[in-house]
Amino acid sequence: MDILIFLSEFMVPLTVFYIVGSGILAKRPVFDDFLDGAKEGMRTVADVLPTLIGLMTAVGVLRASGILEVLSELLKFPAALCHIPVPVIPIILVRIISSSAAVGLILDIFKEYGPDSLVGNMVSIMMGCTETVFYTMSVYFMSAHIRKTRWTLPGALVATAAGIAASIFLADLL
Repeated sequence: MDILIFLSEFMVPLTVFYIVGSGILAKRPVFDDFLDGAKEGMRTVADVLPTLIGLMTAVGVLRASGILEVLSELLKFPAALCHIPVPVIPIILVRIISSSAAVGLILDIFKEYGPDSLVGNMVSIMMGCTETVFYTMSVYFMSAHIRKTRWTLPGALVATAAGIAASIFLADLL
């Protein structure tokens, strides 16, 4: 364990020195390349910011309006058939849109049920094996100017369903 801690403390400086050193050996203007990358990053942030603000606003409206609670009540019986506890339903719905909003809901679950409970384990595993589908698609496709997404959304939703099923199954095993 000590070797892992030792290695983790030196990975970031080692990576930085490696990048700078290889740039110097290749006779590249390292600082100019860094500034060009920073400028491009700022352009990407400016392109993505409206989408991010829209998604965060939508999630805030969902949480504040009580729609998540209503949807949880409506989906309670179908979820029970799939062995999904009711407190997990809002996280499934929000996780598809926003990871940070899902984390806020998960912290509420941890306070009420505890992180080592069945529900706590389930949502923890779910966060590791699902993706924020709509956020990821909007950010990546907006920044790459892709208009035709073809099978991306259905494929991502199937992968998310598989991740949800895996989290339920694995949490039951624990």
